[in-house]
Amino acid sequence: QVQLVESGGGLVQAGGSLRLSCTASGRTFLTNFMGWFRQAPGKEREFVARIKWSDSSTYYADSVKGRFTISSDNTKNTVLLQMNSLKPEDTAVYYCAAGVAGGYVYWGQGTQVTVSS
Repeated sequence: QVQLVESGGGLVQAGGSLRLSCTASGRTFLTNFMGWFRQAPGKEREFVARIKWSDSSTYYADSVKGRFTISSDNTKNTVLLQMNSLKPEDTAVYYCAAGVAGGYVYWGQGTQVTVSS
């Protein structure tokens, strides 16, 4: 079992920055990678970014590439999502997720990010 807790959400004006944190606990050695997803009101959940525990390789959705940076601290079982140049369309509940192989199987409760015009 793996538990994920997100923090760092809030209200920010367009062009501003926020940093989200996700701390994993439990049997974290079972997970291969960590990812961030988001879901805006009335829309389906979408992928944002992911990072592998083993080699720290990263991958980003085109919508956030160049603006968001995902990083990890293996010793602290923590993943960060640095969000810069935020846009109103970035407004959503952001979820941290952990997975093994190709599937995400553990999810956090989410943290609200609101970007005003």
